[in-house]
Amino acid sequence: MLEQVDLKAKKMSKEEYKPTHDELISKLVVLQQQARSKGVGLVVLVEGWSGAGKGSRISELIYELDARATRVHVTEDINPEMAREFPGVKWDVKGENPLMKQFWESLGERGEITFYDRGWYTSAVEQALFGLTKADPKEIKKLTKKVRKLPASERAAAISHNEEAARIVCTYRQIACNFEKMLIDDGYVVAKLFLHISKEEQRERLEALRKNPDTAWRVSKQKLKMMDYYDEAYGFYDELLTGSDFRFAPWVIINGEDRRAANLQIARTLVDALEHALSTAPDEAAEEAKRKAAENSKAIDGAGNGAAEAEPEDVTAKAYEEQAAAQSALAPKSSFFEIVENYPQIDHSKEKPRIGTQEEYRKLLKKEQARFRKLQEEAYRKRVPLMIMYEGWDAAGKGGNIKRIAQAIDARAYRIYPSPAPSKADLAHPHLWRYWTRMPEAGYVGIYDRSWYGRVLVERVEGFASTDQWSRAYDEINAFEYQLVQWGAILLKFWVDITPDEQLARFEARAADPIKTWKLTDEDWRNRDKYPLYKAAVNDMFRLTSTEFAPWTVLESDSKWYARIQALKAINEALEARLHK
Repeated sequence: MLEQVDLKAKKMSKEEYKPTHDELISKLVVLQQQARSKGVGLVVLVEGWSGAGKGSRISELIYELDARATRVHVTEDINPEMAREFPGVKWDVKGENPLMKQFWESLGERGEITFYDRGWYTSAVEQALFGLTKADPKEIKKLTKKVRKLPASERAAAISHNEEAARIVCTYRQIACNFEKMLIDDGYVVAKLFLHISKEEQRERLEALRKNPDTAWRVSKQKLKMMDYYDEAYGFYDELLTGSDFRFAPWVIINGEDRRAANLQIARTLVDALEHALSTAPDEAAEEAKRKAAENSKAIDGAGNGAAEAEPEDVTAKAYEEQAAAQSALAPKSSFFEIVENYPQIDHSKEKPRIGTQEEYRKLLKKEQARFRKLQEEAYRKRVPLMIMYEGWDAAGKGGNIKRIAQAIDARAYRIYPSPAPSKADLAHPHLWRYWTRMPEAGYVGIYDRSWYGRVLVERVEGFASTDQWSRAYDEINAFEYQLVQWGAILLKFWVDITPDEQLARFEARAADPIKTWKLTDEDWRNRDKYPLYKAAVNDMFRLTSTEFAPWTVLESDSKWYARIQALKAINEALEARLHK
């Protein structure tokens, strides 16, 4: 795609530039306010070569806009030496955080404009170039030497025909596709711009900046060194751009050597994108689900308990069964990701396992906790992240299970992330935003008391997400988990299961115990009445998210003792497999 730009074209004159520029900026200022009032987010990804003028183009544009509704994220250059010395590299961990975390954290709310000064494509190219993927650095080096000798028009083909490089490109292209599609489905507009300059122009600009005492700080020795990889990066960029020129988020390649023409092309792209988005009718089902979710969130923030609207008293079990069947019929038939053959299904007809005596339980608990403590300390030294996620029935024992996990290790080594109803800020972002911004760094433990699966469980059942939203969420979640595993996280997903009879006994025990009464709410009883709806949702969740890289583990919790030991054993086995393979 890069060859489409004529870098030798005659530069635009000031007289030709100014009237068109003023007209476009006037339109853009009005469109920004309209987008803000209607909750349409705009993501502007400005990729390109170092020295191409990305920062200047963004600055000149922001100067004209309402700064209160704009934000800029600058992606720092990777440091290859530090990255290769990162302790987790030997255990397939690619840095302190996943590749995409920084871009999720800096994502503005719907109604705001988020500029990314370089983004996920640059990060992908840098990881590929410096051997920070699972690729063999020696093979990458051989390939880049070959690419360096080829004409520009042949570099992309050389990349695509190398099996390992093609795999790298394919992986990051899919990550980009998932992210951009999710943004667009969730009320954002995505504009992708690439500022192209020649190798000679880049060197001239960077060296001039380096020689000027006022701008020398902007060009590190590392950045100058990166110029030597222009030819290699050209091939990776061109292949990535070609493969990620999505219908829903196409690339606009810009001549970065002509400042005025570049400004006009950028402004025109943003005007066209916002005009199209604002002329599209809103999704009524999504708007209704949004209203219900906001009311639920408001109830929790206020004096209420945040329960969903009360169901009519005459709703029968049969009606819930019919509603459950109708929802399951709307769930996807399959996943884009490969699902394990023997995925779990809710079956309460079988006898549940138990631990015989309290003495036996305490002995096993002490043994597995000591083992976990030792393994976690080793994982910390080796910078291997551990993420433990719990979903399950009300009163199934999630809290008690988490307590036994947490008390086994240093309190500084973990963090527990609860998942109450989404806050106002959560609702102003895509549903995975609050989990991308709440995760442990490498070497630490993140424990999730309920999780991102709320979208396909409570939000599906209670109508806080539209059918389109929760039905596409299965693969959005799979893609999220794939990126966590690719980063190097050990991800364990526990479903804490109990039979309806055991749940009733625990509810009644809580109601009778003054110390535990606070644990039982009207919402718990309503959820119990809706058992057919939740059972169907759980089975669809197992069917569509039991991937090979992140399968589900069911903890049989009619015996809390048994479930706690099983969880600790599963965690220890996963750590052993990673650390001692």
